[in-house]
Amino acid sequence: MLQRNFSWARRITCLANQSTSRKAITDSHQLHSSGRKITEFHLSSIVKICGRVEALQEGRQAHCLVLKLGFNADLILMTTLLDMYSKCTIIHEACRVFDEMPHRDVVVINSMISGLCRCHLPSHAIDLFTKMNQSDRDVGTWNSLISGLGQNSEGRTALIFFGRMRVEDVEVDVMTMISVISICADMAMIVHAQQVHGLVILSGFELYLPVGNAIVDMYAKCGCMGDACLCFQNMPFKNVISWTSLISGYAKHGFGVEALKAFQQMEMEGVVPNKITFLGTLYACSHSGLLQEGWSSFTTMVNKYSIAPTMEHYTCMVDLLARAGRLYEAHEFIETMPIKPDAKLLTAFLSSCCHHKNVELASAVGKKLLQLQPQEAGAYISLSNFYGLVGDLEGVANVRRLMLERGIRKEKACTWIEISRKVHIFESGDRSHPHYQKIYDHLRVLIQKMKNIGYVPDTSMVAQNVEELTKEEILLGHSEKLAIAFGIMSTPPGTRFLIVKNLRVCADCHVFTGLISKIEGREIVARDSSRFHHFKDGVCSCGNYW
Repeated sequence: MLQRNFSWARRITCLANQSTSRKAITDSHQLHSSGRKITEFHLSSIVKICGRVEALQEGRQAHCLVLKLGFNADLILMTTLLDMYSKCTIIHEACRVFDEMPHRDVVVINSMISGLCRCHLPSHAIDLFTKMNQSDRDVGTWNSLISGLGQNSEGRTALIFFGRMRVEDVEVDVMTMISVISICADMAMIVHAQQVHGLVILSGFELYLPVGNAIVDMYAKCGCMGDACLCFQNMPFKNVISWTSLISGYAKHGFGVEALKAFQQMEMEGVVPNKITFLGTLYACSHSGLLQEGWSSFTTMVNKYSIAPTMEHYTCMVDLLARAGRLYEAHEFIETMPIKPDAKLLTAFLSSCCHHKNVELASAVGKKLLQLQPQEAGAYISLSNFYGLVGDLEGVANVRRLMLERGIRKEKACTWIEISRKVHIFESGDRSHPHYQKIYDHLRVLIQKMKNIGYVPDTSMVAQNVEELTKEEILLGHSEKLAIAFGIMSTPPGTRFLIVKNLRVCADCHVFTGLISKIEGREIVARDSSRFHHFKDGVCSCGNYW
């Protein structure tokens, strides 16, 4: 009997490791119904699988067995249960398991901190961390909190804790560095990024492949594609993630030709691309107007590498066609897709329909979009902008009414800039900055200089039914304009600087930034939710193809 139980345990664990998790759960049911003895080892494997595939019902059944068989004193098993509930985002159950444990070690607390962050409760995670004795924390505790804060858009707080970690002389490991590198990348904090890179070298982690991949991605996201390439070239070993990071970086910067050359080099070196690699190449083609190359990449993915396209791949193809003005081809592509389009795909198509002022297709796509009842505000904003563009104020009002009825809230536009290692964040119409009056005054001076050489504010996207001067005042308060004005005020003449916006840059701000780069003799790099824009001498690297 012992041998048979051991055989079942090995079978379940083996299936779990082979990613056939559902089969493992089925086998665990057979084990239970057969009357064989279930051990802590069986249950730990089953609970772990339930967490991996978010099988909450089966996880709760396993929890009942734990209590029934009296295994609730097993620390490893109870930690696995806690982790399972947090992965299923049932955090109150995870907290109950945590509270009912008779004793807890550092592994349990680390798991609880990770779970709280996973369920978007970073302040609770910080409270739990703070209540620990300093001597009880290990590097895993710090890593759980720092990475969790980063995943909750609390990068600045995470970097503060990283500073504390170093002050307390806690030895960092590879996971610490990868988390901090990712945070610097997400926030585009180039000064911090360079310092962290230096620490990586001093700590001897530079040769670790995951660290090298993260550094390439970090420099690309900080707007320093040259540094990303240099780090990539200096890597002694490269895998598909390394190449994908480089290709995706090129794509985000609008360097489509370079992205395709990197892809060809990757193939020549015998590295097999994956579905993420092809997302990078398709995105690069879409944002560089490489229509034929995009089709070729899509065909290669399907025919040569037998990779089934996902919704993201189809979205890139629709975007590729639509951006190039092939709206009816894009529409036909959507109609013949083997899967139904989702809201993101239709939103991308609608954006191009608006750009090319195709009212017929935009109206049809807009109706389909609303039928899907999307939960993301971007779909509604695109549709509202379209109605505003064609002067349909009733359409604008209807979309806003739908947003209220469906509880959809527009994400507040914000832009940040790093000056002297300090991040300054601006929201649209923001007057909270200590120097806001000087910023607005300087901005008005810049606008007047631009008007003197022919700039006319593009008020077509201001949906409010107000006077033209009021519309111009609304445009003046856009977050990227405020950040740029502050950047010019705060840095020496000729200094290059980077701004980061959480949403897509608007058409007026794109024109504004180009003109400012010419008037002020600056290189301004702008990273929005879609891509990078490098402005210099009045010209943007995107070639107005964005």
